[in-house]
Amino acid sequence: MSEDEKDELIDAQKQVIGILFEVIKRLQVNNDLDEEYFQIISKGEKNDIRIKEIQNERTENAKIVGRLLEKLET
Repeated sequence: MSEDEKDELIDAQKQVIGILFEVIKRLQVNNDLDEEYFQIISKGEKNDIRIKEIQNERTENAKIVGRLLEKLET
């Protein structure tokens, strides 16, 4: 294996690690949002604005995770 091939492989590995790190980070944020959502609901609070924000952020994170995972398939 040539030095150029090794460098390309290392770069590809770094990209995969970066993508996986971002996926994990987004999924953790969604877990935190889930916890907040359930706390609001369980307390019977009427905080419709925050609930909508949580739902929107979770949806956006899910879309980003989907796009990142598609990158790994290529």
